[in-house]
Amino acid sequence: MTVLRWTALVAALLVVGVAGVMLGTMHLAPADVLRALIGRGSAVEVAVVRSLRLPRVVLAALVGAGLGAAGAALQGATRNGLAEPYLLGVSGGAAVGAVLAVALHAPPFAIPIAGFGGALGAIVLTLVVARAAGGRGDARIVLMAGVVVGAFANAAIMVALANAQDNVVRGALWWMMGSVSDASWPQVRLAAGYVALGIAVLLVLARAIDVLALGEDTAAGLGVRVARVSFSVYVAAALLAAGTVAAAGLVGFIGLLVPHLVRMAGARTHRAIIGAAALAGASLVVAADLIARTARPPAELPLGAVTAIIGVPFFLVRLRRLA
Repeated sequence: MTVLRWTALVAALLVVGVAGVMLGTMHLAPADVLRALIGRGSAVEVAVVRSLRLPRVVLAALVGAGLGAAGAALQGATRNGLAEPYLLGVSGGAAVGAVLAVALHAPPFAIPIAGFGGALGAIVLTLVVARAAGGRGDARIVLMAGVVVGAFANAAIMVALANAQDNVVRGALWWMMGSVSDASWPQVRLAAGYVALGIAVLLVLARAIDVLALGEDTAAGLGVRVARVSFSVYVAAALLAAGTVAAAGLVGFIGLLVPHLVRMAGARTHRAIIGAAALAGASLVVAADLIARTARPPAELPLGAVTAIIGVPFFLVRLRRLA
């Protein structure tokens, strides 16, 4: 990655971030945004910028950064370009926790907490299943265990919603489709903590991931403790995904799509890939959220649906080129 390309990534994030604060049901000029940020605009403008749009943009950026970095690390550690954080059972477990909270008529603030708890439970169950199968550090067994846990979680969701009231089903489905519409500064601070920690851990492991990408036998021959490093990557990536799910629900395709984009842009070492994927993921989710809330005002589209619409055509093009 050249300095120019790093600059372009940062500039893209700044541009979509500013657009996210300016645009919406009430459009604001750059001067209005600046006055609101320093508290000199009208009360309505200050409230819209400081309390609604700015935390929403920052939370969307954190979600995208976490998913992008996690996906980049997993694809490198597993040597599988289709690996992504939700394959570890995180999405299914989080959805179970959130659906149960909605079904039990828990207060809104408890739904992300339940989702995070469900995601952590799914991570533990995935690793327990992989270890019982004798493959805690084997990428294939861990991913297969995650698929099994995810399938079990989907079955549990169907059972929980089978006889639920219509409002419960709508609330659960909306959360599962992803959204940052309820962003607040306490939520942003919490998300910033776990995203920063998770990305820092993955950056520390980046050189070991470079060696893992050469193959397990080669990595072991070069002195890398394959099982330990792989396990550390899985846990860090899964916790990142769990934290983003708790903050915004299920936002698909980011962890799968973004690492491919940054490798196409010239990133080669995993330290560069993870860092660039965090920036690109942040920009993509902020842009997707902007589309979600401006495409059909005053209604909002599900954030996860917008990211899927962006991601599916890209992979169709990639598959055609590989064919």
